[in-house]
Amino acid sequence: MSEHDSLTVYPMMSLRDIVVFPHMIAPLVVGREKSIKALEKAMEERTEIFLTTQKDAAEDEPTEEGIYRLGTIAKVLQLLRLPDGTIKALVEGKRRAGVVRFLPNRDYLAVQLEEFRVEELSRSETVAYLREIQEAFTEYGKVKKKIPQEVLAAVAKIEEASRFADVLASHLPLKTDEKQEVLAAVDIQERLEVLLNRIYREIEVASIESRIRTRVKKKMDKTQKDYYVAEQIKALQQESGQPDDAASDLAELERAIKDKALPDEARTRVEKEFKKLRMMQPMSAEATVSRNYIDYIVSLPWRELSAGVIDINRAEDILDADHFGLAKPKERILEYLAVQAQVDKLKGPILCLVGPPGVGKTSLCKSVARAMDREFVRLSLGGVRDEAEIRGHRRTYIGAMPGKIIQSILKVKVNNPVFCLDEIDKLSMDFRGDPASALLEVLDPEQNHSFNDHYLDLDYDLSDVFFITTANNLPSIPAPLQDRMEIIKLSGYTEEDKLRIAQDYLVPKQLEANGFAGEDIIFNDGSVLEIIRHYTREAGVRSLERSIASVCRKIARERLKKDSKRRYRLTAKGVSRYLGAARYRFGLAEKADEIGMATGLAWTPVGGEMLQIETVLMPGKGRLTITGKLGEVMQESAQAALSYIRSRSLCLGLSPEFYQKLDIHIHVPEGAIPKDGPSAGITMATSMISALMQVPIRSDLAMTGEITLRGRVLPIGGLTEKLLAAKRGNIKTVLIPGENERELSEVAARIVKSLEIILVENIDEVFEKALRMPEGDKLFKNLPPVGSFCAETVDDASNVRH
Repeated sequence: MSEHDSLTVYPMMSLRDIVVFPHMIAPLVVGREKSIKALEKAMEERTEIFLTTQKDAAEDEPTEEGIYRLGTIAKVLQLLRLPDGTIKALVEGKRRAGVVRFLPNRDYLAVQLEEFRVEELSRSETVAYLREIQEAFTEYGKVKKKIPQEVLAAVAKIEEASRFADVLASHLPLKTDEKQEVLAAVDIQERLEVLLNRIYREIEVASIESRIRTRVKKKMDKTQKDYYVAEQIKALQQESGQPDDAASDLAELERAIKDKALPDEARTRVEKEFKKLRMMQPMSAEATVSRNYIDYIVSLPWRELSAGVIDINRAEDILDADHFGLAKPKERILEYLAVQAQVDKLKGPILCLVGPPGVGKTSLCKSVARAMDREFVRLSLGGVRDEAEIRGHRRTYIGAMPGKIIQSILKVKVNNPVFCLDEIDKLSMDFRGDPASALLEVLDPEQNHSFNDHYLDLDYDLSDVFFITTANNLPSIPAPLQDRMEIIKLSGYTEEDKLRIAQDYLVPKQLEANGFAGEDIIFNDGSVLEIIRHYTREAGVRSLERSIASVCRKIARERLKKDSKRRYRLTAKGVSRYLGAARYRFGLAEKADEIGMATGLAWTPVGGEMLQIETVLMPGKGRLTITGKLGEVMQESAQAALSYIRSRSLCLGLSPEFYQKLDIHIHVPEGAIPKDGPSAGITMATSMISALMQVPIRSDLAMTGEITLRGRVLPIGGLTEKLLAAKRGNIKTVLIPGENERELSEVAARIVKSLEIILVENIDEVFEKALRMPEGDKLFKNLPPVGSFCAETVDDASNVRH
């Protein structure tokens, strides 16, 4: 590569989607004003023009940055003006050149160029490269079959390497930027290698295209062949009197439609669809869609019902045999059966069983089906976020199907099953729709007699279906959906309940599942209680069943290892041998009364829990610190409790300025677990007043209730679960809001009798019951009514607690 002694100025024209190479003659149609003037300038002065390519073909006025710097100096051979004002030009590429700088010119683009001189390769290298590229180009011509033989012959005669590369590049179907890459390769060896790589790639692409074309043609030929063969077979069958499979299939479908008991709307629709099916080719995609639609309609149990005889006594025995406790849901189900036995048709009730995991909600639904002598079907709604899962897809979509409701009815083949919609509180929604809204029609006894699935596009009667839904968390269910269901709450099991369930249900089940006879392993009551207390912490019995199964597996391994058939008797002390060290502390109640340590009761989705609340005092400036990953509501309860204590400081014997000299720190242990809710208000107030007055709190007492600034104790939720937690924790006395008295009737009598439950109306009553005052000492000084300030002054300063 060498540089000319002088730099020449040339008019320049930018090209769209074309690269002009040296030795290439190309016709151009020019319409832009500056390009026309550049051509005219070159023609008038009998000079040459510089041709380069735009980077973006859509630009009408490309800037300097939008034009490739390397192009071709060309000679204008011919100009022809067309009637529409454009010019048709014939140009011939001469030499490579690069732009040194752009010159200002109002009429056209002018540039100063640096021309490149190509140094040819040695004779042996040239021959080697030309032979290799010619062979590759000839092979490409055979595969592509679009390059004329004349071009192949002309290219083969070129002996100059540089010219050969440029002529060949102009005939290859390369992209504009790839052609520009070849043009920019000034070094001849680099240019030939780039070109060789491109030819090999085009050969591979052309081979793939050829294979695809051949494969598609074969498929088309096969389809046509199958059609002709099918027609010939049909003609032969008609000649020989043999039945036509397609015709016999349609005849069988027609008989099924006539024999099926269908509603009028469904019969009209299916007969119309069948007429269309007769006119379609059996092999067509439309025929498959139509046939599937008819099959679904004919297969659905429109009027088929289970003919079970309702026996109330038998149903009650089945429910009691399958499940221990659960009195309220059993009572409601038996009420429904009693009414069902007296009337011809009862609008199906929609029950919603709400309770912690593992208390038997789903298995209760199965027992209901057995008690009613009906089919049972279960649909899990956990994670369902597409409305089409409930209502189905319209038939216009490829692969459309009915929704899960219709598919489940089709599976059981009767129209009055017990239908369990499991985990209804786990529904979610996204851009595909809201499945909870789609369930509004399904779970409304006033509407579900005409449920419309998008795929069927027909009204289907779901009023005979006994729907039962299950959930862990009631607030997660949308309010309109709650309004359509009868909510039945299932509480967690007591320790006695779990012991009974384990001995009567879980132990026999796991012995059988693990291959033991009834007497091979004996779990005494002490061992089961040990597992319940120290290896599980749950409202239900799932973890308990898993622990029993784990013991059975370990004993099975031990028996096989020792080749022994001896029987095992598991005691409380022997549990740790199979289950390891205890995982939980049993009985969270503190052994001794402590200052600043109060026991609260909390509700969680898996049952009730005991909550320890600690308060410590430090010299400071009145800052209140609250820790333990508490939510906003719980933090506000602490603020309200402190405000109440400050308003009653004189009555409590506290210095009016106590909060200015002390920092108060409230902490709820197990800080990694989020906690929230207002029901810990009285517990935090009791913990603070204990720390301020240096009076211990009863360790055998727990409490729950929301506090107001006027000292009132407001009602709380989850009372049953909280009382169960207190009983599990060896608590003797529980303080609850007075307004929760009406809910005690819903709590099992044995739980109420096992606890001393005290109803409180205001926080002063809580302090009186919870604080263990020294004998002869009085908690309050000149007590005014609750909600009033203690305006009196304390005469004896020695009695004021700082």
